[in-house]
Amino acid sequence: MTQNIPRKILLVEDSPSDAHLAMRAFAQSTFASTVNHAKDGAEALAMLRREGTFHECPRPDLIFLDLNMPRVNGKQVLDELRVDPDLGLIPIVVLSTSTDDADLREAYQLGANSYVVKPVDLNEFFRVIEAIQSYWFQLCELPAPQN
Repeated sequence: MTQNIPRKILLVEDSPSDAHLAMRAFAQSTFASTVNHAKDGAEALAMLRREGTFHECPRPDLIFLDLNMPRVNGKQVLDELRVDPDLGLIPIVVLSTSTDDADLREAYQLGANSYVVKPVDLNEFFRVIEAIQSYWFQLCELPAPQN
């Protein structure tokens, strides 16, 4: 069953306090995982593309992505990942302080799989993780159809 398979998570968050809270939430969840942390979108893209010092960085099974970051923001990261054939199917949960419908709509239009408002409510955070775990990861593990 997918629940016991350890998952690799990439947390893309520029706020040290928000990153700390997310790491605590991962530690408290029943979701078996290892978490790598990127401090901004540029670092996340380098990690995902295994560029430079990140050449041995593991590919994540799930990305938690802040939208508002310096250098390369979360919308740019979403846009670039969804057109990349090697990275485009990784599920992405957007983390944002914005409750604006336009931001929510744009995140989904860019390919987000879920949207969580910060500060993160732990129950909501666990619900999103459970939904991805029970749906997305099981879908990805289905055997290929036989012809």
